[in-house]
Amino acid sequence: MHVFPHPEFANYELLDSGRGEKLERFGDYVLRRPDPQALWKPKLSSEAWSDADLRFVRESDRGGRWDGSAPKSWNVDLGKGACVRIQPTPFKHVGLFPEQASNWDYAEKQRVVLAKQGIEQPRLLNLFGYTGAATILAARAGWAVTHCDASRASMDWAAENAQRSGLDEKAVRWMLEDAAKFAAREQRRGKTYHGILLDPPHYGRGPKGEKWQFETDIAPLLTSCQGLLDEMAGSFLVLSTYAIGYSPLAFSNMLQEFPSVTVETGELALPEKGNERFLPCGFCARAVRV
Repeated sequence: MHVFPHPEFANYELLDSGRGEKLERFGDYVLRRPDPQALWKPKLSSEAWSDADLRFVRESDRGGRWDGSAPKSWNVDLGKGACVRIQPTPFKHVGLFPEQASNWDYAEKQRVVLAKQGIEQPRLLNLFGYTGAATILAARAGWAVTHCDASRASMDWAAENAQRSGLDEKAVRWMLEDAAKFAAREQRRGKTYHGILLDPPHYGRGPKGEKWQFETDIAPLLTSCQGLLDEMAGSFLVLSTYAIGYSPLAFSNMLQEFPSVTVETGELALPEKGNERFLPCGFCARAVRV
């Protein structure tokens, strides 16, 4: 299985993993939280794990609580002028998916490719944009970014992160919308984007109660994205997912339906500090215009 390269970025480290958990440093604080992929034995001592500032304790299949002494939230500098708020939630998430750094890096490399062809401010569509790390890094690098998410809480968090990162309110086009409906409408309008980022959940709800189910809704969404992807060579689409029981070959087959693209599929994974072990973090497929 191909693992996409994971660049180091400021203020995050995967310190260890094993026995269904991972030990991570976000800025000044070390967090211990569940990860079902970590089936092996930890490498660090039990004392190192016990010293975590926060530990997630699952209380039901709907969530849990955090035990420890870290503050309710804190800021983490991602480098390149981007700063995000980390806030542990009852669902074990913290407002940042660090494995996505591979896709942040890929988007920047494609921006350089497009710049060499005279596209000074390429257009990027970030669907299911969550708290906006990819959006902020892209906007600071020179992309004209449209950020779409169906959650008001995530949208507000992303806007706060953009402000923390020195972006004014007009630097990003914010769309509180159902991703599938927005993409279809943009296609009807004849809009195109040089980059499209997709990191959909398995299940979700839109702002007006719209249902998102990956297995039934991803194909129509990708059909809309076919029309949205600019014809310029170097334009790209990234599809990544976590905790969805499909093969990356299925992703490859869907993206191969795009005309005039090459497709690369593999896994996103986090390297552990000080050893050669990787923690798998989901499948990813990238299509780029040729």
